[in-house]
Amino acid sequence: MHILYVVIEFAIVLGLLVLIHELGHFIVAKLCGVRVETFSIGFGTRLFGFRYGDTDYRISILPLGGYVKMAGELGGDGAPVHAGIQTIPPAPSDLTSKPRWQRVLIALAGPVSNFLLAFVLLFLVAHYHHEVDQYLNAPATVDYVPQGTPAAQAGLVAGDTITRFNRVHNPTWNQIFDESALNLNRPLPIAFTHNGQTVTTTLTISVPSNTEFGIEDIVNIGLIPQMDPGPISVLNVAAGSPAARAGLLSGDQLASINGLHPHSVPALLAYLKDNKGATDTLGVLRNGQLLTLSATPEKMETPGAGDQYRLGFTYRPPPADIERLPIGKALSQSLADNREGSMLILRVIKGLFTRHVAVNQMMGPVGIAQQIDIATQMGIWPLLNLVSVISLNLGILNLMPFPLLDGGMIFFLLIESIMRRDVNQQFKEVIYQVAFVCIILFTFFVIFNDISKLRLH
Repeated sequence: MHILYVVIEFAIVLGLLVLIHELGHFIVAKLCGVRVETFSIGFGTRLFGFRYGDTDYRISILPLGGYVKMAGELGGDGAPVHAGIQTIPPAPSDLTSKPRWQRVLIALAGPVSNFLLAFVLLFLVAHYHHEVDQYLNAPATVDYVPQGTPAAQAGLVAGDTITRFNRVHNPTWNQIFDESALNLNRPLPIAFTHNGQTVTTTLTISVPSNTEFGIEDIVNIGLIPQMDPGPISVLNVAAGSPAARAGLLSGDQLASINGLHPHSVPALLAYLKDNKGATDTLGVLRNGQLLTLSATPEKMETPGAGDQYRLGFTYRPPPADIERLPIGKALSQSLADNREGSMLILRVIKGLFTRHVAVNQMMGPVGIAQQIDIATQMGIWPLLNLVSVISLNLGILNLMPFPLLDGGMIFFLLIESIMRRDVNQQFKEVIYQVAFVCIILFTFFVIFNDISKLRLH
């Protein structure tokens, strides 16, 4: 029965994203005076719909996208059509009759609509439900100190609490981040408690030149915050992963690993790296009982972080306080979150082409449906966050210069603008046919990859 709910959730989310994307094309096409013949959610055979004016609004059988069919879109390259002894020029409402700059705007409208949706959703989240991790305003207790880092060389170990950071006494992690950002690449006086004793030393927050300071820089230095007062809560276990083979289940709590008690996933990942992939003994709390499991982590591609030793589970985020940001701050937060998400997506795409990210790590419709189901169970705000991420992905991927995608249409239009004539339509159709086959094969690949992961569970 639950699988039915997953399908319905997936259909609603995907339908919304496709609707927004195609609505962008539709509105701009109408504004440019193009006659729209079909507005379809889904591909293939028409299931049901209605006709209003010149347009057939329909739901089609394959719910993996959608399209807007415009007059003249596949009807020639803009040259007059010969019918018997008569020459029939393209109609004024045909897409090919419009200036190329208008056709570029029509192609851009779909991805831009997805970007706007992502921005609006993250604005709503920031304005009504902005989560601030509780540890940021808590005493600066260190969860784990990776080997060889500046913090380790300064003598810090897991469980130490920083009592002075530069000029701030008894700082919170937020204050440490702020002081670090203002004093990069210079030794800062610090003090911390270790086994009841106060230790004073210096620590340099070093970051590469011409890069923007971020929380990850503090982690790289070795100051990994204690983010959760309790153990790490397992939300979902990836099929076929080391965690799945070890017997870890959704709802478990990871209380210890080889005697270490991590309170954050960054601490766990840092420890796995230091342990160099050796087999680990996990202390797991399940229904109030402590179990001992054995797991051997594996190196997995991590977007934006390269290969990392991982166990293969998603976790419940640490406790957070809820704020309602003012409109101005919510707008800024949405911009920042979308910029960060866009850069991550672009790094993943770059990783695919440079072979730093494996294609089989990509998530297809089945994997996306699973993530939507998990987010739905967590509540409306995590769901809106996820929908914004998917919308951002959809917008960026559609801008790639690949035939049949919006970016491919824009690419052809730019070439034609440089050539000052249209590309031969027969050549275009051959390219589109090849691209269609490639997209179908790739779609089957990612679906098969998703199903294979399910079978391994």
